[in-house]
Order: sequence, then C-alpha cells, then structure tokens
Amino acid sequence: MSDLKMKHLALAVTLALSAAACSDAKNPDATAPVAESQTATTDQAVSQAEIQAESEKANKLFEDIFMENVMRSPMYQSYLGIKQDQDKWDDISEQRAEEDLALQKEQLARVMEIDEAKLNDQTKVSWLLMKQNLEQEIADFKWRHYNYPVNQMFGMHSSVASLLINQHRISEVADAEAYVARLNGLPELFAQLSENLKIRAEKGIIAPKFVYPYVISDSQNIISGAPFEDGEPSVFLDDFTKKVDNLDIDENQYNALMSAAEQALVESVKPAYENLISTVEDIAAQADTKDGAWKFPDGEAFYNNALQRTTTTDLTAEEIHEIGLSEVARIHDEMRVIMEKVGFEGTLQEFFVHMRNNQDFIYPDTAEGRQRYLDEATALIDTMRERLDELFITKPKADMIVKAVEPFREKSAGKAFYQQPSMDGTRPGVYYANLYDMASMPTYQMEALAYHEGIPGHHMQIAIQQELEGIPSFRKFGRFTAYSEGWGLYTEFLPKEIGFYEDPYSDFGRLAMELWRAVRLVVDTGIHAKKWTREEGIDFYVTNTPNAEADAKKMVERHIVMPSQATAYKIGMLKILELREKAKTQLGDAFDIREFHDAVLQNGPVPLNILEQFIDEYISETLAENQAM
Repeated sequence: MSDLKMKHLALAVTLALSAAACSDAKNPDATAPVAESQTATTDQAVSQAEIQAESEKANKLFEDIFMENVMRSPMYQSYLGIKQDQDKWDDISEQRAEEDLALQKEQLARVMEIDEAKLNDQTKVSWLLMKQNLEQEIADFKWRHYNYPVNQMFGMHSSVASLLINQHRISEVADAEAYVARLNGLPELFAQLSENLKIRAEKGIIAPKFVYPYVISDSQNIISGAPFEDGEPSVFLDDFTKKVDNLDIDENQYNALMSAAEQALVESVKPAYENLISTVEDIAAQADTKDGAWKFPDGEAFYNNALQRTTTTDLTAEEIHEIGLSEVARIHDEMRVIMEKVGFEGTLQEFFVHMRNNQDFIYPDTAEGRQRYLDEATALIDTMRERLDELFITKPKADMIVKAVEPFREKSAGKAFYQQPSMDGTRPGVYYANLYDMASMPTYQMEALAYHEGIPGHHMQIAIQQELEGIPSFRKFGRFTAYSEGWGLYTEFLPKEIGFYEDPYSDFGRLAMELWRAVRLVVDTGIHAKKWTREEGIDFYVTNTPNAEADAKKMVERHIVMPSQATAYKIGMLKILELREKAKTQLGDAFDIREFHDAVLQNGPVPLNILEQFIDEYISETLAENQAM
C-alpha cells in the first residue's frame, strides 16, 4: 500500500474509531475510545526524520507494552513457546487484577505521550488500536467478575492440564523440573481460583446448575489413575512419562524426575483438585436454573457491552436477533433446493430428521472409526492446501496437524477448535476434532469443519497473522472475535467457489454449518436479552437445524456460559462478504480474489469497521493503479 494511501487510511481509521465512540454514546456502559482527529495536512509540517523517530519510539513502546503483559503471564508465555517462567502459573488474585488495572492506566498514559501527528501511517493505525485496546480494558474492569471461571467450556481446572500436555515441551532436564514445579504450584493457583468463585457468588454471579457436574467430572478425571489409585497412569503421569522417556539422561536422573513427579501428583495435585471440587460443590448448592446474563446485577448493560466487544459493531441485541431469523429463513430455502436434488420427498424438518438419524453419515464409535475421521479430515485439508495458489498470495510458513480432543476433556469440550502455532513456528497449529460422540460429527459436515478450523480457515488467518512483518506484536497476537470467526465461517463457503463440495450432501453440510451460526444469533440474544430458557434454546436448534440434539444441548450450554461470543461468526462473515461484493462491484475485471484476501489478512486482526477501511484503501489503490496503466 502506498504511503499516500496509507496516510488516507490512517485518517479514515481515526474517524472510524471516533464514529464508533459516538455511536456508543447512546449506551453509556459500552465504552469505546474517542480518537482525536488529525487533519490530513498536519504531517506536511513534520519532517521525515521526525516521523521516523517518533514512529520508532511508538513501535518500541508497543513492543514494550506487549512484552510487559506477556511476562506477567507464565501461561501465555508457554502458548507463545517462551520458557522463561515455565515453572510458574499465572497470578489470578484480586490484588493482581488491581495491579493490572494500574499498569494498564500507566501504559495508556505512555501511549498518550506519543505525538500522533508525527507517526507514519501504519504506526498511526497501531497507535489507535493500542489506545482502543487499553481504554476498553480499563472500561471493562467493572465487568471483570461477570464470567464463570470454571465451566464446561474452559477454566483453570482443565486448562492447566491442557497447557502441560500440549504446550509444556520437555527437551531437557530443566523443562521436566519446571513441569514438576508447576504440579507443585497447583494448590496456590486453585486457592486463588476458589476465592474468585466465592467473590462472584457473593455478587450473585453463579453459573446455572447444569454447569457444575461437568466441572466436577473433568476435575475427577484428572486425578483418576496412577499414582492416585491403582490402574492406568493418570493424564499427568502419562504425559510426563512419555516426555521424559524421550530425554537422553541416565537412569538415576530418570528415576529422580519420575519420583518427584509422582510425589507432586499425590501431595500437591490431588489435594488441590479435591479442595477445588469441594468449593465447586458448595457453590453448586447455591445455583439456580436461570440461564441468561439478564439475571446479573446490571445484566442488560453488561450484555450490551459484551455484544459490542464481540461483534465490534453497535448492533443491538434486537437487531442481531432479527438478522439471525432472516439468515435462518434464507439458508432453509437453499437447503430445500438440495433436498430436491437428492430426491427426498417431505418437509425440510423431515429431511433434518432423516439426516440426523442416517447412520450412513456416522463413523463407528470405535478407535478405528475415530482414526478414519482424523485421516479423512487431514486428507481434505491436504487437498485444499494444493489449491491455495488460486486463492492466496501470502501463505503461512507454520505447519498444521489434525488431532482428537484429549479424553480428559472431550466430554465437555466444544465440537472443534484450533490452537495456534508457537511464536517461532516450531510447534504446529492444531485442528482439534472432538470425537467423544461420533453422532455429533457426521461426515457430511466434515468438509466444512476442516476448512473452518484448518485451511483456508483459522490456520491461514492466525499463522499468517503471527508471521506478519512490519506490525507490532500486539497486533500479530491480538484477537477480534468477529474478524477471526467471521473469517473462519467465510472460508467454509470459499472452497465451494473453486469446485469443492461436489457431493450434494457435503454441500448440505456446509449449509448446515452456516445455519448453525445463524441460529446462534437468535439463541444467544434469546437467552441473554429475551429471557429464553435453556430448554427453549435447545428446542429452537433442534427444530431449525439437522444437528443432533446432543449438539444443540452443548451449543446452548455454551451460549449460557459465554454471553455474546457465538454472535461473532455470522456477523463477521456477513461483513467480509459485504466488503468482497463491494470490491467486486467497484473493481470489475480488476478484482483479484487473492489480492482481496491479502487485504483482509495482511494487517492482522482488526475491528470490522477498521477492516472496511483497509478494503476501501485496497479498492482505491487498485483503481488508481489500473487508471495509470
């Protein structure tokens, strides 16, 4: 992008963020930054030397702030492949939360000391985004207890095991010793977690009753098996043993490490989980069956704020609900066309039942059936990988693999998800498929699911994001859910345009996946704004989609513990498609899908209104280049 175009973009981004702030004025609880506009002529009075110096100063500050935050989180360090504090867990105490707030205010003050008028245009965009991030973190401090720290989707009770198994690599003795230190650190971490749960309970922020059996079951699974009791090794002992077995060490060192690990498991891990389970049981006794965020103190304001943060728009709950209903109706019509193509006679709902109960689309609930699913999902991704040159200029360097969700968390984990590569790319990205209930993973949805989580979906977007050059780390590792999940859903549709989904049932599966995300808009707002019950949400899914009832139940339970999160997918996809159509209309024969995708991906994750500014610049620059030819 040319310097002149980038300058115009920076001004447009400034105005867009200001407009977003103005739109939020109608909701005083939803705070967005007000970026002071600079005139387009301001930079003319500033020398190039001054611009370079101030931009370098700003970018150093952005890196300093990013690393300050990384180094305060040993767990995030592990996700990034940094080993410095790999013997520690995060501090999740209330005192640390207050310290983090003070640090964010201090960081914002440092950001505001930067002279925006002296920044080059890419750095000005970074400055605006950093400012917005910090202002929102500070504004959202009042909502910090408005969540469920342990639930069936995530929480420290399961994430500590997931982190040790998947992120804590052991390549030398010091790594193994750090692993043991983390096992011994669980009592303190879980004591803080229990205190967090009690603080929320005192405020009336208690998860519904259905959540707690999942948490207790997952926790009990982790302390089952040897050395806690007779039988197969526990998940921790099995993981540690396999990793230490690969070390080139003598027998005495090996025995010492194994003995230290078993002692830590018995003396630290087991009591930590037992105490946590006791706390969870006490809070479960206080729980009710009310499902929506409306039940919280100031719950409506919290949910409105959550929707704005998730969608990066000012859409209201009612508007999102109506968009969902409209999309459900549109997709139903497209499904009826496929229903006729395959010769099914009956209503769409009857076709849903037929697809739901058709065992031809379900692989056996066996080790062989699960392996077949993983092999075929891998093959789909590999085939798609061969066609990437038709769709992309930039491609990720990091590899990706397909894995099943681990047994200790498969019962409660989501249907599928993606885990980013390490910062240096040595640990590949992972598409996790949850094969606990094979009936919930029908083969007609396999293709769309593989594209969403793998290639050209999250792996393309997140790995490319991490590998970008010329933008600060906080943008490379940042997250805007509507952007990333909108991209994932968009890339379920994208392969159809180059000839994939040849099987009409597979194409039906693609539509079923898109329909699922449209229903999310309806049910999320239904539960949290319209006071729908869990049962009403499940019924809406079962009536309007072909998915198994177990899918519907799990999805509604996800809505309940993650207010607003599931609205990101469809809102983001619709925006990307809108922007693509805008580019195609204005560019005509000059439109190149590969260049459009580069424009979407080459600046990392951004709010949707900022993404629109990037696409507008791509359109303007392409038009100018073609006129000059």
